Order: sequence, then C-alpha cells, then structure tokens
Amino acid sequence: MAKQKYAVIGHPIGHTMSPFIHKRLFSLSGIDAEYSVYDIPPEELEKKFKEELQYLNGFNITIPHKQGIIPLIDELDPKAKLYGSVNTVFNDNGTHKGYTTDPDGFLKALESADIPFSGRVVILGCGGVARTMAYEAVLADNDLTLAVRKDDVNMAKELKKELESIKETEVKVCLLDELTGKIDVLVNATPVGMFPKVDNCPVNDEIIKNSKAVFDAIYNPLETQLVQKAKAFGNKAIGGMAMLVWQAVVAQQKWNDVTFNKDDINQLCIDCLEELKNK
Repeated sequence: MAKQKYAVIGHPIGHTMSPFIHKRLFSLSGIDAEYSVYDIPPEELEKKFKEELQYLNGFNITIPHKQGIIPLIDELDPKAKLYGSVNTVFNDNGTHKGYTTDPDGFLKALESADIPFSGRVVILGCGGVARTMAYEAVLADNDLTLAVRKDDVNMAKELKKELESIKETEVKVCLLDELTGKIDVLVNATPVGMFPKVDNCPVNDEIIKNSKAVFDAIYNPLETQLVQKAKAFGNKAIGGMAMLVWQAVVAQQKWNDVTFNKDDINQLCIDCLEELKNK
C-alpha cells in the first residue's frame, strides 16, 4: 500500500505541535504515513488547495484558514456547520469532508480524566476557545456561567446571545470577582497561568476549593497553578495538553477509523510537553 500523506496548514504556522502528535499517532496505529507543514497565506489558499492539498489523504487546519477552507471542500459535518469552522479535512476518494475536532477533543479530555460534563459549568473568559466549550456546555443542557474581566463584558454578552439562539437556555454573565457558589466544572479559557507567568492563577483558592473539577485550556505548563491547587484540594483537574492531543486523535479517527489506548495518549501528553521545552 502506498504511503499516506497528511499535513497541517496555517499562517504563520510557527512551532506547531501537530507533526509531533500525528507522527506518534500514526506510529501507534501502525499506519505508514508522512505529515508535512504548509505555511499558506490566505490569498494563496485556493491555489494551494487545487495544486496540492486536494491530493493529500487528509489535512489539519489552524488559524487563519478554519473558515476560508469551507468554500473549497465538498461536505461539512453537522458540528463543523454549527461552528462555522473546520480544522480537519478527510479526502474520501476525491470527496473532501470537513470536520471540527476541537469540541470532541475537549469532551474526550474531560472523559479521560473521569470528569462528568454536567451541572453548573463556569467558563473563565469568552474568546475563541471559550466559545467552543460554551457551545458544548449549552448543547449538553448544562447551567452555564461566563465569568470575565470588566473589559470583556460586552464580548461575553454577544456570546451569550449567540448561545441562547442555538438552544432555549439562559446563559449567565458575571465579573470574575463576582463569582461565588458551588461549581461542578470550572474551565479556564484565559491565558492566565501560561508560561512564562506560571505563578499566576485566574481565580482565588475559595473558588477552586468549591469546584468539583477543573479543566485548564493552557497546555504549557502541563499543570498550571490552577490545576495544581485543584488537585491539592482533592478535586479532579486536567490541563489543556489533553485537549490538544485528543482533538488530533479524533482527526485520526476520521481519517482511518482507528482506536488508541488511553495510557498511550496520556504518555503522549507528557512527551508533548518535553517536545515543547526543546523547541
């Protein structure tokens, strides 16, 4: 069988972790494949798709092409249609199908840490990654609160409107320092605590103590102050590397219908941090 060919596209593409993750996943599943990186300016996307991308077995997409790729492909998965975003394309015998695996990566990361995604969910922040998690919270009929800085209140209210239009629900918005009460799942979708400012934490200890489980979208460091504190209080907690790796796992499942051992994926998360340090 001929070697399969895959890639990640973006601009600027920088130090993407995708090759490291996908090459390991291909190795684990025993698939003979190569994985390349394409830095494609937006104005060249259509030309590059016609010349090269359409002949690949599949490819991943990062900023700024997650919307721009949509007119070029043949089919959209229902979730990609809902999000208006594609991060994975599968070439099914010449038919190009678009998916978004970010939401599934988030859900599978929670599942891998035995964190039930139900009850009162509080998301810190309201940017791009927060939108993905907020959509999933609403689709799962959770009681959702967006906790934000004063500067982001208007953006949070826009997201609230968007969420309430897809499902009959009431999304709450509050300031970070107004957040109180018991929380089932606390999600950090802000950059607070990211390398190099690893001593920062987006919320106080009282909130962390009152949160049954914590998910931090930050993946460098592997365990932020938020995750470490949650674990110290005896609560379940996981960092964002799991989401990064699991969304790649879901992409591989779309491409080749493969399955992976949870221990292998957990080890890959740890190895990814070492790879990041060596960048």
